[in-house]
Amino acid sequence: MNYPKAIGAYSVYRKANGFLFASGQIPLNPATNTIETSDIKGQTKQVLENIKGILDENNLGFEDIIKTTCFLADIADFKDFNEVYSSFFNAPYPARSAVAVKDLPKNAKIEIEIIAFKA
Repeated sequence: MNYPKAIGAYSVYRKANGFLFASGQIPLNPATNTIETSDIKGQTKQVLENIKGILDENNLGFEDIIKTTCFLADIADFKDFNEVYSSFFNAPYPARSAVAVKDLPKNAKIEIEIIAFKA
C-alpha cells in the first residue's frame, strides 16, 4: 500500500457511482507512519504522493480529481503549498478550496482531501 492507513475510525477512501471520495491525507510516510519533514513544501509533496497511491490503487490519475479541499495550519504557507500542489496537476485543474485551520492531526502543516471521478 502506497498510502498511510487510517489513524482513526474512518475509511481512507470510499467509492460510489463512479466517484472516489478520499479522506484527508496528512504527510505521513506510509512506510514509517511518521511525518519526516517539517517544511510545507516537503509535507505537501508527501500528501500528494499519498494521494497518488490511492489513485493508483483505483486506476485513476490526478487528471481524474474534480475537487480538492486543502487545510493549512498557517495560511502564510499558501504560496509555497501552491507551488508544490500545482506541479502535480495540469489544466483543467480541479475545483479547490484552501482554508487555514487551527490545528491538524499529528501537528501536520497540511491536509488534503479529494473527490475523483473516472469519466
